[in-house]
Amino acid sequence: MDEPLLSVQNLTTVFDVPGHPVVAVDNVSFEIRKSETLGLVGESGSGKSVTAFSILQLLQHPGRITGGSVLFQGRDLLALPENEVRKIRGAGIGLIFQEPMAALNPVMRVGAQISESLIVHGLANKREARDRAIDLLRAVRIVEPETRVDDYPHQLSGGMRQRVMIAVALACRPPMVIADEPTTALDVTVQAQILELLREMKNTFDVSLLLITHDLGVIAETADRVAVMYAGRIVEQGPVRDIFRKPLHPYTQGLLASIPGEGTGARLRAIEGVVPNLATLPPGCTFAPRCPYRMEVCTTAVPALVDIDPGHSVRCYLHSDRAEARVMTTPVMTV
Repeated sequence: MDEPLLSVQNLTTVFDVPGHPVVAVDNVSFEIRKSETLGLVGESGSGKSVTAFSILQLLQHPGRITGGSVLFQGRDLLALPENEVRKIRGAGIGLIFQEPMAALNPVMRVGAQISESLIVHGLANKREARDRAIDLLRAVRIVEPETRVDDYPHQLSGGMRQRVMIAVALACRPPMVIADEPTTALDVTVQAQILELLREMKNTFDVSLLLITHDLGVIAETADRVAVMYAGRIVEQGPVRDIFRKPLHPYTQGLLASIPGEGTGARLRAIEGVVPNLATLPPGCTFAPRCPYRMEVCTTAVPALVDIDPGHSVRCYLHSDRAEARVMTTPVMTV
């Protein structure tokens, strides 16, 4: 099997807040291979976006990475100096932000924002970059790209701004793109168009995709594999078909059960309780307070990630031999 394009191993990110560091990403590991799409799914506050920003070292103070490795094309990004990481952002890994109006420069024409990456990475001069920007706007299905290239972000609709963000991310033809909630701020019709565009661009540009979302419907339509996050940890990971047909973790089961579709008038099922505050996480399994299958061991130690089937793993005592379980005790943070 080919080496993974991106390999994240035991990534841990904390935020230094008054009192004690808060762990936002806790020993997260996953891999993405060439031309593959991995969906990273979970409720708001589960650590998905922090994981993406950690990969590209875009964390702002008081966030910091305290452990793990991020291997991209065989190089550990966490060990590289900032000037080397800058060469990888955009040219090696593109990023699509969830709110394009906040990500795009409001006083800079969209064509210039697409061109900027090409010029900074030395892939084109100013004239060539403008021509390439027009080609990219056409590729992401913006009508009259020769005119729209000179528009400012406020002159475009929400869907068009997200298309511009996709063009920016693909400008340097990176082998990988991270899409952070790319359809969150859009209406349902435009969401479907953007998802179709992402799938088309993935095939056209032959990129690997890390798709971050809270929408399992998006995952079902787009991803090859899925990693489910809860309170900073990956609790289940596997092929999309296996996760949807045979979810193993109670949290994954709850997410799938909450999807509407049982018929008109059917009561929606919800997961009881709320996502815990990362500053005051419960001991043991962080999902235990909400879990209908909770056992005593769940509240004492964090379960290990156990392989159940090839490529399908779960962090739950329901699926491990508790007499011989590989228990990972909660680490003591050192600052």
